[in-house]
Amino acid sequence: MGRFAPVVLIPAFQEAATIGAVVAEAVKYAPVVVGDDQSGDATVAIARDAGAEVRVHPARLGYSASLNALFEFALDQGWTHAVTMDADGEHDPRLLPLFLSALERVPLVLGRRPRTQRIAEAITAFYVRRRYGVHDIFCGMKGYALDLAREAGGFDHTQSVGTDLALYALRARRAFEEIAVSGTPRIDRPRFGSAWRANRQLLGVLRRIVACDLKAPRKR
Repeated sequence: MGRFAPVVLIPAFQEAATIGAVVAEAVKYAPVVVGDDQSGDATVAIARDAGAEVRVHPARLGYSASLNALFEFALDQGWTHAVTMDADGEHDPRLLPLFLSALERVPLVLGRRPRTQRIAEAITAFYVRRRYGVHDIFCGMKGYALDLAREAGGFDHTQSVGTDLALYALRARRAFEEIAVSGTPRIDRPRFGSAWRANRQLLGVLRRIVACDLKAPRKR
């Protein structure tokens, strides 16, 4: 394997209550870049004080587009691998050494939470598990060889809540590993708002996943 230069990418919006502790632990293992999505609180200042490089988006992008911007930056800066994680404390940064070690063996590392949070997640997880053997496609803590993003032309093309690049790798039958992920339950309003809105959005993601699978059947 060639040069191994990992970075931790964290999309953030209104995460002043948790971002400091997440970044302070994460920077012990790799450089951290936070993509701030026009937060109105102290997220930017706290993340910088904790040791992150912060990229403030010029306008609100949303979760998937925020990660798109972070992946573009990581590729431009010459990092070779990236681990994504949430800013809200639900992903324990002390797991980063496991993700980084796995990335030295395989191009895709997938977090696996102890439970799904919504019915739409459970339905989608069942489909993806049956098709690809992956248990938790929506877990936001994932690791990637950045060559995958270069091959795919970016991180996300379908607004699929952080699943697009992982599914690109799975459809191409790239090797992957799964790692159990733990953390602290989110203490404020969930990213997707109400349960009804979240389930509707995630079922839309499932429809897009199935449509992409039908267009590009899995290789055998």
